[in-house]
Amino acid sequence: MQPKYEVGTLIEDLGKIGVIAKIFKQGALETEMPLIKWRLNYEIIYQDSIITVMGEETFLRLLEEGKIRILNIPM
Repeated sequence: MQPKYEVGTLIEDLGKIGVIAKIFKQGALETEMPLIKWRLNYEIIYQDSIITVMGEETFLRLLEEGKIRILNIPM
């Protein structure tokens, strides 16, 4: 499971500038079946020091809707 965007990616989120600071997996144990479903999460730190953890699916949907814009991808 590889993230679509990497640490250091600069974004604009509804007019606020932020950077992807961490990427981590979070799991949920399925109680009826012994499976762990993992999802990727982005920790985003904004210019006003607010920290948000956002699931990758949500992040990608907001990008598609134009609510988040990628300003710079680190090389």
